[in-house]
Amino acid sequence: MTALSRSSGRTELRLATEASEAALADAAEAMGGAVRPDAILSYHLNDSAPVLYLARALRLHEIGWHNEIYGGGTQSASILADAAMLIDAGLAETVLVYRALNGRSGKRMNALGLKLGEGTEEQFTHPYGMAGPVHQFALAGQRYLYDTGLTERHTYAVVAQSRAHAADNPRALRRERIDLATYLDDPMVASPLRRIDCCQETDGACALVVTSAERAPAAPRIQAVVRGGGPGASGMDKADDVTRVFSAYVAASLYAAAALKPEQVDVALLYDAYSWLVPRQLEDFGLVDRADLGAVLAGEEIAWKGRVPVNPHGGLLSEGYVHGLNNVAEAVRQLRGTGTNQVEGASVALCTGFGGGYGSAALLTAS
Repeated sequence: MTALSRSSGRTELRLATEASEAALADAAEAMGGAVRPDAILSYHLNDSAPVLYLARALRLHEIGWHNEIYGGGTQSASILADAAMLIDAGLAETVLVYRALNGRSGKRMNALGLKLGEGTEEQFTHPYGMAGPVHQFALAGQRYLYDTGLTERHTYAVVAQSRAHAADNPRALRRERIDLATYLDDPMVASPLRRIDCCQETDGACALVVTSAERAPAAPRIQAVVRGGGPGASGMDKADDVTRVFSAYVAASLYAAAALKPEQVDVALLYDAYSWLVPRQLEDFGLVDRADLGAVLAGEEIAWKGRVPVNPHGGLLSEGYVHGLNNVAEAVRQLRGTGTNQVEGASVALCTGFGGGYGSAALLTAS
């Protein structure tokens, strides 16, 4: 990863190049020799460096399979499957995956708005305050908190734990601990979401190297990845249940594909774009029963030494927002035993990413 900031002062290409060179150097150290990718994958929302520009910056004279996938957080887990499929199909030996953006000083997520149907659909949602992702997730969050009996004290617990984890993470943008009074004083953006309930807007880049288990026997493994969703997709106003996000649709198939059970997950790297999505995913992935959510959150059981460790690096709420790929990078560190707030004996990591009713999830395992 590059350093994370609110004003990088560099182009997305410079950021992508730095992160990619660091990832390739890390892979070379692990594999005992220089590593050159023969495939490159990235995802973006028209806010990143093109893969062929990066290939040129890395001085790659030839490049095989390369692709730019349009999309945001939904891709942060599933792009691992795209890389794995290339290797499994014999189309590549080493795949470089990256995400680079100036998400604070450049094109900002909160200013994207809804662009479905080139603006034809948003005329029906804007009058009701649906001006972008935060408003959609506020609508869903309001209902979810009502249905579960969770309150602002529980969303505070999510944010407070995130900040506590980030306090020990030198990469994190938000490292200050918060108390309940500070949380309650924070400006409301769209009820029940305060500004502090929303993930960071960040400049930075993250890169990963994926290769075969034979070539890197000591590296963490991509055990299984699924992608899918249900009614509503990213247009949550069309869903029968606005609180039913991607995790309700993909969890069962993920565990089946991995031949693993929820109780085998040692650390959860959850896409915490908004605070209430943490308990929603804990419930859907079978890590905490709905009836126990309040006690688990209030009792700090999502701490790195708790019952269900969540985002021990601070996640998107506190470390920064590289569209979820920084969470995947932390999963790799945790499985290597070099993570921030290292979870003892971590051998199975859950990674998630989504944009509403659809998204992706991966289970990574130690070698």
